[in-house]
Amino acid sequence: MDKKELFQNISDAVVDMEEDLTKELCEQSLQMGIPAYETINCGLIKGMDRVGKLYEEEEYFLPEVLICSDAMNEGLDILKPHLDRGIIENPLKIVIGVVEGDTHDIGKNLVKVMMEAAGFTVYDLGRDVPLEKFVEEAEEKDANLICMSTLMTTTMPGMKTVIDKLNEKNIREKFKVMIGGGPVSQKFANDIGADIYTTDANEAVRRVKEVYSM
Repeated sequence: MDKKELFQNISDAVVDMEEDLTKELCEQSLQMGIPAYETINCGLIKGMDRVGKLYEEEEYFLPEVLICSDAMNEGLDILKPHLDRGIIENPLKIVIGVVEGDTHDIGKNLVKVMMEAAGFTVYDLGRDVPLEKFVEEAEEKDANLICMSTLMTTTMPGMKTVIDKLNEKNIREKFKVMIGGGPVSQKFANDIGADIYTTDANEAVRRVKEVYSM
């Protein structure tokens, strides 16, 4: 089996909710000498991207998504100890969560996985996060970046509220703010004063590295 075929099989295993097969294939990738980050990116993440589309198309529902996520996590458990994080003396610290009123967290979870794979320290606040908590956690963890997502237009104003709270406390300059999610756009990011807008997990990591010149 070549690398391309292996990645496709890992992606298929995640989509098919095959936890044991996902683990087995990820172990095989390590035996083949494939970098762990590459297997995460091209196998596991690609699989969850497909799951996300199936969910959007209402072919999969939450129970299926959760089982697929379990399969992905089984693979991650195999690969994470082998990630080459490079020489990072002070890794970027990121606070991430889905804004208050929204419980859709597939996209957020994908971004979290990719951020961790890139060597960043990620503090996951989960979903339906009280807006004040983003500010509190960012201060407490001495974070570099606040990352917020939503899939609902009704909760988008919460992102502006978080930025307003940072301004009110005179700490806005301490944190970069990244936003994303289905209804979010670059125009909206500009309007509310966010620093970074991304459309997917891969771009999120790339943009963060650009902003911090990594």
